[in-house]
Amino acid sequence: MKVILLADVKGTGKKGQIVETSDGHARNFLIPRKLATEATENALFSLKKQAQNEQHKKKKEQDEAQDLADRLKKTPIRIKAKVGESGKMFGSVTNKEISAALESQTGVAIDRKKIILNEPIKTIGTKELSIKLHANVNAVLTIEVTPE
Repeated sequence: MKVILLADVKGTGKKGQIVETSDGHARNFLIPRKLATEATENALFSLKKQAQNEQHKKKKEQDEAQDLADRLKKTPIRIKAKVGESGKMFGSVTNKEISAALESQTGVAIDRKKIILNEPIKTIGTKELSIKLHANVNAVLTIEVTPE
């Protein structure tokens, strides 16, 4: 009997797969426990529509992330830091401060963990860093650190 799995079933398959199982396994185990449904024409059509909707949703999320990356590339973020008389910075600029400045200056809230900063910024000037917005989209962000 052909069934569409509604959840991952160990030894049988993953969610959304169409698998061939014995009639007894399907009728006595999978279907009563809502782990699978019979692969009728309507169910197959529904599965196909659901896959198309999921693909459309992923494409939309990637497009939105790419639009955000383009906006962030154009806008430099300015951060003021305390400096001593010799021009040396006190402390450093971390990804937490960058995230807060990004939200206050552009209105875009990005989690600090998505900001890729190999080491804290310890000098005055302009730096470029990367932000992971989506699995396939990285944004380049320009940070201008100025003395206070």
